[in-house]
Amino acid sequence: MRPRKLIYVAAGVGLMAALAPWSVPAASAQHAKIDCANAKTFCTEVLDSEQVFGNNVYVGHDEPSLLFYSNKPGSGNQMTYNLTLPADPSASGNPRTDGKSYNFELHPAFWFGMALCDDQSYPESLYNGLAGPCTPNSDANIPGNTGSGMAHAPGVAFMEMQFYPPGWALWPPGVSCDPTKWCAALNIDSLSENPVTGQVLNSTCAARTGLEYVNFAFITHDGVPIGPPNPVDATFDTFNPVGNSDVSFFNSGDQLSVALADTTNGLGITITDSTHPTQSGFMVASATNNFGMVQFAPTGTACTNIPYDFHPMYSTSSEATRVQWAAHSYNIAFSDEIGHFDFCSNVQTHGTCGQSEGLGGDTEPSDKDDNFCFPAAASSLVAAAGCLATNAGFDGMSYQNVWPDGNANHPAPVDFTSPLTGGVDYNRLAFETDLPRIEVKAVSPYNNCNRTTGTGCVNPPLTDDGAAASFYPFYSTAAGGTSACSWVFGNQIPFNGTNPPYPFYTTNSFGGNPAEYGSLYLSTYLAFPSGTAFHTSSRFNNFHNGLASNPCAG
Repeated sequence: MRPRKLIYVAAGVGLMAALAPWSVPAASAQHAKIDCANAKTFCTEVLDSEQVFGNNVYVGHDEPSLLFYSNKPGSGNQMTYNLTLPADPSASGNPRTDGKSYNFELHPAFWFGMALCDDQSYPESLYNGLAGPCTPNSDANIPGNTGSGMAHAPGVAFMEMQFYPPGWALWPPGVSCDPTKWCAALNIDSLSENPVTGQVLNSTCAARTGLEYVNFAFITHDGVPIGPPNPVDATFDTFNPVGNSDVSFFNSGDQLSVALADTTNGLGITITDSTHPTQSGFMVASATNNFGMVQFAPTGTACTNIPYDFHPMYSTSSEATRVQWAAHSYNIAFSDEIGHFDFCSNVQTHGTCGQSEGLGGDTEPSDKDDNFCFPAAASSLVAAAGCLATNAGFDGMSYQNVWPDGNANHPAPVDFTSPLTGGVDYNRLAFETDLPRIEVKAVSPYNNCNRTTGTGCVNPPLTDDGAAASFYPFYSTAAGGTSACSWVFGNQIPFNGTNPPYPFYTTNSFGGNPAEYGSLYLSTYLAFPSGTAFHTSSRFNNFHNGLASNPCAG
């Protein structure tokens, strides 16, 4: 749900002035946070951004996702994926004119996700006296689609095991950890909002942690966070992996096993690098590791971290298991973060873009989505100047035909297997993309999606020139890669015998886009405020296509 976010550093509780995106402080002990309200294009997409962050404020981004379903007990709390990290073309040449594309341009992150318990998160049922503490690993937590069921469900967070590409502006506040190596971090997003009463976290605490708050920890060799993960106590060190020998760094092309499983002390994630075993690492979302909930206090000024072991919320991964405050409908899922990078001809001092955006025949004057920009001099390897704000004009690199397709000037795709739970396949899946959430007129003026009726919600989306986006990436099954059958994301990869620059090739693209992502999908949420009658509202936030069987099992 969220790639790298702009970090604001605080002295005490008050925020300092926002930093230029390529400037960071040296005071490692200063409080720092992932600020969704100000770095609004980089956070978990809530069901209604305006409801949380104010009128005409959008928080989120384009997230084409692959959802995995199973009724097997344990499928909601333990699984293993195999993954091959994608390689990039060489860094030589002019990135704006030589036809090359890079992972950081296409997706500043990709991730594996899971719903977790958080008693201080939406719908604040513990605070409202409607439910007790969350019982982990239980389908009794399923909220259902009635207002009463959702209001009485335990508080929920969403975990993303994120991977960050190399070669561009470094953390923080960039998207890369190293010029040539990948890194990974455990992110847990929670929402401090009470939909029944219409209350939110008090403004003093929200200024320190955010209404949508994030526990964050890089994967390390010894499983010890490099800084406090919880948002009340997090520091600059929490977000600074650069040159840290404790952090796990991975080479492009490395074959990884990503194991997610509940432990006595919280969700544990182990990444085993079979190509370079010494780079393996792990992390447990435990109170011992300084993970915690932000106590829900809608009045006063208190801002309290409650040490907490974050456990999986559900036993299974059925279609009914979800994070009820999120725009997407998922629990166990893979997602790619797209729709961010666009070239900029002249990055301004405070991270905006002057003159022009885009490349080639799509070069045009810069516009309002050209923010959070970095000059070429800020890059760690590829000398590209560009911006990372949500590309609401749908004309940045993610929407060009530069995705993995067998062309050596394009990167290899993310190549991963379907998950196994206790050695057993997930037997159903769905393709889902949250385009309708982005296509509201306040966010993307040339689109006009009415999420109540579905009118004007389209795939592919319209660019800021009023035409359909040039390209929209999709999932395919592949042979010859990580396993006999694996998933890749991007474009079709033809088989050509030796198949350079990578060994795999597309076997089924499910009709490509838009066919793969299916039709509009209606989700039900608590109204805000719902009152004690627990009123609901419904939104078309996604296109969704469910398959009755998993075509790439095992």
